[in-house]
Amino acid sequence: MSGAAIGLLMFGGMLLLMAVRMPIAVAMFIPGALGYWALTNESALLNHLKGASVARLTVYDLSVIPLFLLMGQFATQGGLSRALFRAAASLVGHIRGGLGMASILAAGAFGAVCGSSVATAATITQVAYPQMKAHGYAGRLSTATLATGGTLGILIPPSVPLVVYAILTEQNIAKLFAAAMVPGLLAMFGYIVVLALITRAQPELAPSTPAVGWAERARAVVGIWPIVLVFLLVFGGIYGGVFSPTEGAAVGAVATFVLGVVRRELDWAGMQRSFLGAAETSAMVFLIFLGADMMNASLALTQLPAALASWVGTLHISPLLIVGAVLAFYVLLGCVMDELSMMLLTIPVLFPTIMGLDLWGLTPEMKAIWFGILVLMTVGIGMTAPPVGLCVYVVNNLAREVPMSETYKGVLPFLAWDVLRLLLMLFFPTLSLGLVWALY
Repeated sequence: MSGAAIGLLMFGGMLLLMAVRMPIAVAMFIPGALGYWALTNESALLNHLKGASVARLTVYDLSVIPLFLLMGQFATQGGLSRALFRAAASLVGHIRGGLGMASILAAGAFGAVCGSSVATAATITQVAYPQMKAHGYAGRLSTATLATGGTLGILIPPSVPLVVYAILTEQNIAKLFAAAMVPGLLAMFGYIVVLALITRAQPELAPSTPAVGWAERARAVVGIWPIVLVFLLVFGGIYGGVFSPTEGAAVGAVATFVLGVVRRELDWAGMQRSFLGAAETSAMVFLIFLGADMMNASLALTQLPAALASWVGTLHISPLLIVGAVLAFYVLLGCVMDELSMMLLTIPVLFPTIMGLDLWGLTPEMKAIWFGILVLMTVGIGMTAPPVGLCVYVVNNLAREVPMSETYKGVLPFLAWDVLRLLLMLFFPTLSLGLVWALY
């Protein structure tokens, strides 16, 4: 049997295991291991497993992932999300749809210290949904807004998927964070505009709420100083050259821990939940790493990635059309896979192909950073798009009285902005690369 045939069988086996709800790490590992065995022999497979596992789990740069996850856990358990929502609601809550806008603003600010969309969606929903429900907001609008806002957890740095992309493609994490800043802010303010248009067209979905006094607004805004302090400390230190992204993540984790204790929001039980939550998520991430590594090692032996790159090089079509097709493929793949699994499985295969294209005359480094932001935007779409939409599942698990079908109807206008924003990033690379050029 040819290597290409074995590669296709591996991919089909992975999809079959996913269809029977096998954990994604296992669904990638088993076909990968069987394919490696078929292409080599049992001894070669065992030697590969011995070396690959140690090599993956001892990568220093990967320590940034559990550190950022721990920082997000401390922020969640330390009550910072409640302070963010109170501040945002005090400023815009009186506008029609204002509580939804406050949720999006709070999700964006929380994402700046979290790095996880699932954690952002779950945390902000627990704080904001009861308030939106109490003020008469339609369930469809509330859950759709919270699910969409949750995606800001990865769109606004720090971002765990962006760290994974940086490690897989050997790019500078700080530069990728800088490139994601403007697209992330565009996403946040675009969602607010979409929400304003929806509530203007259908005012019954979001009744207006009374405005609060300036004194209460001032107190609420002052209450978010811990978030501002952590953000300035972490990203000021990274871009000021004081410490690396990994060191910045450690500093951020310690800072959120100290602030939570000082504010008397983080008790012993909260500490335990924080460490356990970070450990569980980190274990899941690293297991996916191992599964994807096994699959990609086997695919490399089949020569499929090289064959794909050669085939694309023979096509006489626009390079932008090829990039667009890759992004469309990511949207489809997002219907059956989570964001980390998609990136770990596909980036080693597709990245060399993209780097071989002439795109806007960009240097290899800028091309890699620009493509990383496009992938991040596409991954964000997959977090809310049907039928999987992980953020939708998280929010609906906390708002069980709202049918999931209603939430999916509610996210469609936000998805329209996501597609438009992705096209803007595709045709105007300066939107993502401008800040990188300015800082570096």
